[in-house]
Amino acid sequence: MPEEVLFESEAMQSKRDVATYLRQVADSLDEGGPITLRSGDQSVTMEPPETVEFEVKAEREGPVDADGELSVEFELEWPENADADASASGTLEIE
Repeated sequence: MPEEVLFESEAMQSKRDVATYLRQVADSLDEGGPITLRSGDQSVTMEPPETVEFEVKAEREGPVDADGELSVEFELEWPENADADASASGTLEIE
């Protein structure tokens, strides 16, 4: 299935600034409202349904015998125009 990028932003940020962005997303999810992303002249508003697929991934990229790049990725995914609830699977703990 082809992928269409609706919005993209990438910049070096302080951990505190990243935490602020994540809190804003969390607050929108908690309130059941839309999530609007803006950067420059780009903007997209998305309305996640009550239940979404939540993926958390920790990765290391680079050569086996040298320093690489570490990342933590958080992804919310849902079928477009879907209102159906899906059952939860597995338990995630973040400390």
